[in-house]
Amino acid sequence: MMRLRILAFVSALLAGLAVPGAVSYAQAPAWPTRSVRFIVPFGPGAAADIGARLFAEKLSQLWSQPVVVENRPGGDSIIAITAFLSANDDHVLLYMPSGNFTVHPFLHSKLPYDPNDLNPIVRTSNTILAVALAKSSPYNTIREFTEAARANPGKFNSGLVPGLTEFTFWAYTHHENLNITQVPYRDINLAPTDLAEGRIQVVMASLAIVQPQWRADRIKLIALNNKTRTSLVPGIPTALEEGYPSLVFEGLHGLIGLKTMPKELKERIAADFKEAAADGSIASRLAATGSVINVGGRMNSRPQSRSSAPRSPPPSKRSTSNRRIEQLRRVTPEPWRVSSGRRPGSLDI
Repeated sequence: MMRLRILAFVSALLAGLAVPGAVSYAQAPAWPTRSVRFIVPFGPGAAADIGARLFAEKLSQLWSQPVVVENRPGGDSIIAITAFLSANDDHVLLYMPSGNFTVHPFLHSKLPYDPNDLNPIVRTSNTILAVALAKSSPYNTIREFTEAARANPGKFNSGLVPGLTEFTFWAYTHHENLNITQVPYRDINLAPTDLAEGRIQVVMASLAIVQPQWRADRIKLIALNNKTRTSLVPGIPTALEEGYPSLVFEGLHGLIGLKTMPKELKERIAADFKEAAADGSIASRLAATGSVINVGGRMNSRPQSRSSAPRSPPPSKRSTSNRRIEQLRRVTPEPWRVSSGRRPGSLDI
Protein backbone atom coordinates (compact mmCIF):
# COMPACT_ATOMS: atom_id res chain seq x y z
CA MET A 1 0.00 0.00 0.00
CA MET A 2 1.12 3.54 -0.71
CA ARG A 3 0.80 4.54 2.95
CA LEU A 4 3.00 1.62 4.01
CA ARG A 5 5.61 2.59 1.42
CA ILE A 6 5.69 6.14 2.73
CA LEU A 7 5.85 5.06 6.38
CA ALA A 8 8.68 2.67 5.50
CA PHE A 9 10.48 5.48 3.72
CA VAL A 10 10.10 7.84 6.67
CA SER A 11 11.46 5.13 8.97
CA ALA A 12 14.44 4.69 6.66
CA LEU A 13 14.98 8.44 6.57
CA LEU A 14 15.12 8.65 10.35
CA ALA A 15 17.09 5.44 10.87
CA GLY A 16 20.50 5.69 12.44
CA LEU A 17 19.77 8.81 14.45
CA ALA A 18 22.24 8.75 17.29
CA VAL A 19 23.39 11.74 19.27
CA PRO A 20 27.05 12.22 18.37
CA GLY A 21 29.56 11.54 21.08
CA ALA A 22 33.02 13.03 21.18
CA VAL A 23 33.47 14.56 17.73
CA SER A 24 36.37 16.63 16.45
CA TYR A 25 35.28 19.86 14.82
CA ALA A 26 38.77 20.98 13.83
CA GLN A 27 37.88 20.93 10.14
CA ALA A 28 34.49 22.60 10.53
CA PRO A 29 34.29 26.20 9.26
CA ALA A 30 33.72 29.07 11.66
CA TRP A 31 29.95 29.17 12.07
CA PRO A 32 27.79 31.11 12.72
CA THR A 33 29.43 34.40 11.78
CA ARG A 34 26.14 36.33 11.65
CA SER A 35 22.45 35.92 12.45
CA VAL A 36 20.83 32.56 11.76
CA ARG A 37 17.32 32.15 10.36
CA PHE A 38 14.96 29.20 10.91
CA ILE A 39 12.22 28.98 8.27
CA VAL A 40 9.07 27.22 9.52
CA PRO A 41 6.28 26.06 7.14
CA PHE A 42 3.49 26.89 9.62
CA GLY A 43 2.06 29.98 11.23
CA PRO A 44 2.77 31.09 14.82
CA GLY A 45 1.50 28.69 17.46
CA ALA A 46 2.01 25.44 15.55
CA ALA A 47 4.16 22.77 17.19
CA ALA A 48 7.02 23.33 14.75
CA ASP A 49 6.90 27.08 15.34
CA ILE A 50 6.97 26.68 19.11
CA GLY A 51 9.83 24.20 18.99
CA ALA A 52 11.83 26.40 16.62
CA ARG A 53 11.41 29.43 18.92
CA LEU A 54 12.39 27.52 22.05
CA PHE A 55 15.57 26.22 20.45
CA ALA A 56 16.27 29.59 18.82
CA GLU A 57 16.26 31.28 22.23
CA LYS A 58 18.81 28.84 23.67
CA LEU A 59 20.96 28.65 20.55
CA SER A 60 21.24 32.42 20.24
CA GLN A 61 22.95 32.37 23.64
CA LEU A 62 25.13 29.42 22.71
CA TRP A 63 26.13 30.85 19.33
CA SER A 64 26.35 34.50 20.42
CA GLN A 65 24.36 35.40 17.33
CA PRO A 66 20.65 36.21 16.85
CA VAL A 67 18.49 33.26 15.75
CA VAL A 68 15.33 34.46 14.01
CA VAL A 69 12.25 32.35 13.25
CA GLU A 70 10.46 33.15 9.98
CA ASN A 71 6.98 31.71 9.36
CA ARG A 72 6.22 30.75 5.76
CA PRO A 73 2.93 28.78 5.88
CA GLY A 74 0.93 27.36 3.00
CA GLY A 75 1.47 25.38 -0.20
CA ASP A 76 1.96 21.98 1.45
CA SER A 77 5.18 23.38 2.97
CA ILE A 78 6.57 23.93 -0.55
CA ILE A 79 6.54 27.72 -0.01
CA ALA A 80 8.86 27.35 2.98
CA ILE A 81 11.08 24.78 1.29
CA THR A 82 11.57 26.85 -1.85
CA ALA A 83 12.25 29.97 0.25
CA PHE A 84 14.91 28.04 2.16
CA LEU A 85 16.56 26.66 -0.98
CA SER A 86 16.35 29.97 -2.84
CA ALA A 87 18.22 31.70 -0.03
CA ASN A 88 21.19 29.38 -0.72
CA ASP A 89 22.70 30.47 2.57
CA ASP A 90 24.23 28.21 5.21
CA HIS A 91 22.87 30.57 7.88
CA VAL A 92 19.29 29.89 6.70
CA LEU A 93 17.90 26.55 7.92
CA LEU A 94 14.57 24.77 7.67
CA TYR A 95 12.76 23.65 10.83
CA MET A 96 9.84 21.38 10.05
CA PRO A 97 8.14 18.00 10.52
CA SER A 98 9.62 15.13 8.53
CA GLY A 99 6.11 14.09 7.53
CA ASN A 100 5.75 17.10 5.23
CA PHE A 101 8.64 16.88 2.79
CA THR A 102 8.92 13.09 2.76
CA VAL A 103 5.56 12.66 1.01
CA HIS A 104 6.08 15.27 -1.70
CA PRO A 105 7.73 12.92 -4.23
CA PHE A 106 4.81 10.52 -3.81
CA LEU A 107 2.06 13.13 -4.17
CA HIS A 108 3.42 15.43 -6.88
CA SER A 109 4.56 14.25 -10.29
CA LYS A 110 6.56 17.50 -10.56
CA LEU A 111 8.14 19.50 -7.76
CA PRO A 112 9.64 23.02 -7.85
CA TYR A 113 12.61 21.69 -5.90
CA ASP A 114 14.87 18.64 -5.82
CA PRO A 115 14.27 16.57 -2.65
CA ASN A 116 17.95 15.58 -2.71
CA ASP A 117 18.81 19.21 -1.96
CA LEU A 118 17.36 18.79 1.54
CA ASN A 119 19.99 17.67 4.02
CA PRO A 120 18.52 16.60 7.42
CA ILE A 121 20.73 17.64 10.34
CA VAL A 122 19.07 16.78 13.64
CA ARG A 123 15.83 15.43 15.04
CA THR A 124 14.43 17.62 17.82
CA SER A 125 11.07 16.35 19.09
CA ASN A 126 8.10 14.04 18.77
CA THR A 127 4.67 15.59 18.38
CA ILE A 128 1.45 14.46 20.02
CA LEU A 129 -1.27 14.35 17.35
CA ALA A 130 -4.99 14.06 17.89
CA VAL A 131 -8.38 13.79 16.20
CA ALA A 132 -10.72 16.54 17.40
CA LEU A 133 -14.44 17.31 17.09
CA ALA A 134 -16.51 20.30 18.11
CA LYS A 135 -17.59 20.30 21.74
CA SER A 136 -21.21 20.31 20.55
CA SER A 137 -20.70 17.23 18.36
CA PRO A 138 -22.92 14.31 19.39
CA TYR A 139 -20.03 11.88 18.77
CA ASN A 140 -17.66 11.12 21.64
CA THR A 141 -15.48 8.35 20.22
CA ILE A 142 -13.69 7.72 16.97
CA ARG A 143 -16.01 4.78 16.36
CA GLU A 144 -19.14 6.92 16.75
CA PHE A 145 -17.68 9.54 14.41
CA THR A 146 -16.67 6.92 11.83
CA GLU A 147 -20.11 5.34 11.80
CA ALA A 148 -21.78 8.76 11.44
CA ALA A 149 -19.48 9.76 8.59
CA ARG A 150 -20.15 6.47 6.80
CA ALA A 151 -23.89 7.01 7.15
CA ASN A 152 -23.62 10.58 5.79
CA PRO A 153 -21.25 10.50 2.81
CA GLY A 154 -20.07 13.91 1.63
CA LYS A 155 -21.62 15.79 4.55
CA PHE A 156 -18.53 16.06 6.76
CA ASN A 157 -15.55 18.36 6.14
CA SER A 158 -12.04 18.04 7.57
CA GLY A 159 -9.08 20.27 8.39
CA LEU A 160 -5.75 18.43 8.17
CA VAL A 161 -2.09 19.30 8.55
CA PRO A 162 -0.42 18.94 5.12
CA GLY A 163 1.93 16.00 4.61
CA LEU A 164 1.94 12.61 6.24
CA THR A 165 -0.81 13.66 8.67
CA GLU A 166 -3.31 14.22 5.89
CA PHE A 167 -2.09 11.14 4.04
CA THR A 168 -2.78 9.09 7.18
CA PHE A 169 -6.29 10.52 7.35
CA TRP A 170 -6.87 9.66 3.67
CA ALA A 171 -5.81 6.08 4.41
CA TYR A 172 -8.32 5.99 7.26
CA THR A 173 -11.16 7.30 5.05
CA HIS A 174 -10.28 4.77 2.35
CA HIS A 175 -10.10 1.88 4.80
CA GLU A 176 -13.40 2.83 6.43
CA ASN A 177 -15.12 3.70 3.11
CA LEU A 178 -15.77 7.33 4.10
CA ASN A 179 -16.39 10.39 1.95
CA ILE A 180 -15.06 13.36 3.94
CA THR A 181 -14.17 16.52 2.04
CA GLN A 182 -10.86 18.15 2.97
CA VAL A 183 -10.94 21.93 3.30
CA PRO A 184 -7.61 23.50 2.24
CA TYR A 185 -5.92 25.81 4.75
CA ARG A 186 -3.03 28.13 4.09
CA ASP A 187 -2.62 28.29 7.87
CA ILE A 188 -3.83 25.12 9.60
CA ASN A 189 -3.92 26.99 12.93
CA LEU A 190 -7.28 28.42 11.81
CA ALA A 191 -8.90 24.98 11.49
CA PRO A 192 -9.68 24.42 15.21
CA THR A 193 -11.60 27.73 15.33
CA ASP A 194 -13.63 26.66 12.29
CA LEU A 195 -14.20 23.33 14.01
CA ALA A 196 -15.47 24.98 17.20
CA GLU A 197 -17.82 27.19 15.18
CA GLY A 198 -19.23 24.31 13.13
CA ARG A 199 -17.78 25.19 9.73
CA ILE A 200 -15.92 21.87 9.57
CA GLN A 201 -16.61 18.63 11.43
CA VAL A 202 -13.19 17.11 12.22
CA VAL A 203 -9.58 18.22 12.60
CA MET A 204 -6.48 16.04 12.77
CA ALA A 205 -3.43 17.98 13.87
CA SER A 206 -0.79 18.38 16.55
CA LEU A 207 -1.85 19.03 20.11
CA ALA A 208 -0.18 22.43 19.88
CA ILE A 209 -2.62 23.43 17.14
CA VAL A 210 -5.81 22.14 18.77
CA GLN A 211 -4.89 22.90 22.37
CA PRO A 212 -6.09 26.54 22.59
CA GLN A 213 -9.65 25.64 21.53
CA TRP A 214 -9.53 22.46 23.62
CA ARG A 215 -8.42 24.38 26.70
CA ALA A 216 -11.24 26.85 26.03
CA ASP A 217 -13.65 23.88 26.09
CA ARG A 218 -14.84 24.58 22.56
CA ILE A 219 -13.60 21.33 21.01
CA LYS A 220 -12.95 17.81 22.31
CA LEU A 221 -10.28 15.24 21.59
CA ILE A 222 -11.56 11.77 20.75
CA ALA A 223 -8.37 9.89 19.86
CA LEU A 224 -4.59 10.21 19.76
CA ASN A 225 -2.67 9.24 16.64
CA ASN A 226 0.42 8.19 18.60
CA LYS A 227 0.94 4.55 19.48
CA THR A 228 0.69 5.09 23.22
CA ARG A 229 -1.27 7.35 25.54
CA THR A 230 0.36 10.41 27.06
CA SER A 231 0.02 12.12 30.42
CA LEU A 232 -0.18 15.41 28.52
CA VAL A 233 -3.81 14.59 27.70
CA PRO A 234 -4.95 12.10 30.35
CA GLY A 235 -7.96 9.98 29.58
CA ILE A 236 -7.74 10.30 25.80
CA PRO A 237 -7.41 6.86 24.14
CA THR A 238 -5.27 6.11 21.13
CA ALA A 239 -6.83 5.31 17.78
CA LEU A 240 -5.03 1.98 17.97
CA GLU A 241 -6.80 1.14 21.24
CA GLU A 242 -10.10 2.02 19.63
CA GLY A 243 -9.49 -0.36 16.73
CA TYR A 244 -8.34 2.10 14.03
CA PRO A 245 -4.70 1.29 13.22
CA SER A 246 -4.97 3.24 9.95
CA LEU A 247 -4.88 6.44 12.06
CA VAL A 248 -1.61 5.62 13.83
CA PHE A 249 1.11 8.19 13.11
CA GLU A 250 4.17 9.45 15.01
CA GLY A 251 5.17 13.03 14.26
CA LEU A 252 8.86 14.01 14.24
CA HIS A 253 10.36 17.50 13.96
CA GLY A 254 13.89 18.41 12.99
CA LEU A 255 16.32 20.79 11.31
CA ILE A 256 17.35 20.70 7.64
CA GLY A 257 20.29 22.35 5.90
CA LEU A 258 21.69 22.61 2.39
CA LYS A 259 23.23 19.56 0.77
CA THR A 260 26.52 21.48 0.54
CA MET A 261 26.80 21.76 4.34
CA PRO A 262 30.00 20.05 5.54
CA LYS A 263 29.59 16.93 7.64
CA GLU A 264 31.59 18.46 10.48
CA LEU A 265 29.28 21.46 10.64
CA LYS A 266 26.20 19.22 10.68
CA GLU A 267 27.66 17.30 13.61
CA ARG A 268 28.48 20.51 15.45
CA ILE A 269 24.95 21.86 15.01
CA ALA A 270 23.46 18.53 16.16
CA ALA A 271 25.67 18.60 19.25
CA ASP A 272 24.66 22.22 19.94
CA PHE A 273 20.98 21.23 19.83
CA LYS A 274 21.71 18.51 22.36
CA GLU A 275 23.48 21.02 24.60
CA ALA A 276 20.61 23.51 24.25
CA ALA A 277 18.18 20.84 25.47
CA ALA A 278 20.40 19.57 28.30
CA ASP A 279 18.98 21.63 31.17
CA GLY A 280 15.42 20.37 30.61
CA SER A 281 13.79 23.78 30.22
CA ILE A 282 12.94 23.23 26.54
CA ALA A 283 11.52 19.79 27.35
CA SER A 284 9.16 21.17 29.99
CA ARG A 285 7.99 24.01 27.78
CA LEU A 286 7.49 21.69 24.80
CA ALA A 287 5.48 19.32 26.98
CA ALA A 288 3.10 22.15 27.81
CA THR A 289 2.35 22.49 24.10
CA GLY A 290 1.98 18.77 23.38
CA SER A 291 5.43 17.79 22.17
CA VAL A 292 8.09 15.50 23.63
CA ILE A 293 11.77 16.39 23.45
CA ASN A 294 13.71 13.80 21.44
CA VAL A 295 17.01 15.22 20.24
CA GLY A 296 18.88 12.92 17.87
CA GLY A 297 22.08 13.44 15.95
CA ARG A 298 22.79 13.36 12.29
CA MET A 299 20.06 12.32 9.88
CA ASN A 300 22.14 10.19 7.57
CA SER A 301 19.60 9.85 4.76
CA ARG A 302 17.92 12.38 2.54
CA PRO A 303 14.42 12.45 1.09
CA GLN A 304 14.26 10.35 -2.02
CA SER A 305 13.47 11.73 -5.42
CA ARG A 306 10.77 9.97 -7.40
CA SER A 307 13.39 8.22 -9.50
CA SER A 308 15.07 6.74 -6.40
CA ALA A 309 11.88 5.99 -4.45
CA PRO A 310 10.92 2.36 -3.85
CA ARG A 311 9.43 0.83 -6.96
CA SER A 312 5.73 0.07 -7.03
CA PRO A 313 4.65 -3.57 -7.21
CA PRO A 314 3.25 -4.85 -10.52
CA PRO A 315 -0.17 -3.34 -11.40
CA SER A 316 -1.96 -6.61 -10.65
CA LYS A 317 -0.70 -6.50 -7.06
CA ARG A 318 -1.26 -2.83 -6.31
CA SER A 319 -3.90 -1.83 -3.82
CA THR A 320 -7.01 0.07 -4.83
CA SER A 321 -5.65 3.07 -2.93
CA ASN A 322 -2.41 2.96 -4.87
CA ARG A 323 -4.20 2.77 -8.23
CA ARG A 324 -6.51 5.63 -7.22
CA ILE A 325 -3.53 7.86 -6.46
CA GLU A 326 -2.06 7.14 -9.89
CA GLN A 327 -5.42 7.82 -11.57
CA LEU A 328 -5.73 11.14 -9.74
CA ARG A 329 -2.25 12.16 -10.83
CA ARG A 330 -3.12 11.55 -14.49
CA VAL A 331 -6.34 13.55 -14.50
CA THR A 332 -5.74 16.32 -11.95
CA PRO A 333 -3.82 19.54 -12.71
CA GLU A 334 -0.62 20.07 -10.75
CA PRO A 335 0.05 20.43 -7.94
CA TRP A 336 -2.67 17.86 -7.32
CA ARG A 337 -5.37 20.45 -6.74
CA VAL A 338 -8.64 21.01 -8.53
CA SER A 339 -10.05 24.45 -9.24
CA SER A 340 -11.77 24.65 -5.87
CA GLY A 341 -8.40 24.12 -4.15
CA ARG A 342 -9.63 20.89 -2.59
CA ARG A 343 -7.51 17.77 -2.70
CA PRO A 344 -9.37 15.05 -4.60
CA GLY A 345 -7.49 12.48 -2.56
CA SER A 346 -9.28 13.67 0.56
CA LEU A 347 -12.48 12.16 -0.73
CA ASP A 348 -11.87 8.60 -1.69
CA ILE A 349 -8.36 7.21 -1.70
